[in-house]
Amino acid sequence: MLDVKEHENVIEISMQRPPVNAMNQEFVDAIADSINHYVREGADALILSGREGLFSAGIDVPELLELDHDDVNEFWTRFFVLMNTVAGCQVPVVAAITGHSPAGGAVLALHCDYRVATRGKFNIGMNEVQVGLPVPRNLIAALEYVVGNRQAALLSSSGALIRPDKALEIGLVDELADPGEVVTCALGWLKEMLALPPIAMNKTRLAAKSALLERAAENTAYARVATDHWFSDETQTTMKQLVASLSKKS
Repeated sequence: MLDVKEHENVIEISMQRPPVNAMNQEFVDAIADSINHYVREGADALILSGREGLFSAGIDVPELLELDHDDVNEFWTRFFVLMNTVAGCQVPVVAAITGHSPAGGAVLALHCDYRVATRGKFNIGMNEVQVGLPVPRNLIAALEYVVGNRQAALLSSSGALIRPDKALEIGLVDELADPGEVVTCALGWLKEMLALPPIAMNKTRLAAKSALLERAAENTAYARVATDHWFSDETQTTMKQLVASLSKKS
């Protein structure tokens, strides 16, 4: 599910769960465990990447639809733990957005310190509303932290998916790169960060995210909210229609 590459003192964790890097409990646990492992092993920084043309399509909707209430609640708890792990990581984390990044893929990128996206006809955004899932307050807070209150309100309430150039314009991503150069650009930014005194840099980096981290720490409460939303009639109906539509296309 994960490929790991070493770039000297920087570890790249590449998501490789075919076909679309969809997140189930096993996958989110694997990412969180990998982050914690390499931080313990002394990595100076981390990069989260996907495969060419795709970062992550978000949660594994077909699998979650098969789970009962307790298992869905456990999934959301682990999902929010992963976001807290990324946001509160003791070393910088860069999202190398290698292609499409809707919904949970965008959420994962939002919790990173820096986002480099691939130029091209790719979509990024929190489109949960379009598929019938209300966005919980903690994830809106993450979006507000990155793009500001007004843009966060517009993006989350409309469920808009936008192209990389628009994402750069509004601050959803920090840099664009040609296909195949996303990780190289991520390494370039990290080189500048790692040239700074590390204790001062990392303490300041985390202090700047204190409001986000306070929200992210409330995993249990937000998991219950997300679970209640998941089992609402509207969400279940819309999600099942989505899965049926995707099945016809495949």
